[in-house]
Amino acid sequence: MMRLNVKAFATACGLIWGGGVLAFTWWRMLFGDHGEDDTFFSKLYRGYRITPIGSLIGLAWGLADGFAGGVVFAWLYNTIADRMPVKIEI
Repeated sequence: MMRLNVKAFATACGLIWGGGVLAFTWWRMLFGDHGEDDTFFSKLYRGYRITPIGSLIGLAWGLADGFAGGVVFAWLYNTIADRMPVKIEI
């Protein structure tokens, strides 16, 4: 079974999640309701607000969070893949 490259997978997850938080913040600033600033991300990430500086804080938190989640997922996937009794080669 194919193994995942942990560093590459974690980096991709971090970039996707961090970029998503950044895009969400700017979307919300441009088109969203400016009155409500209490979002899921503001409860999850310390210092995050729907502001330009908050988008950078969210990007940093998202990069770290996505990277850590990617490491755990890739490690778990590789561990399970190594223990599979049947290996299918295509």
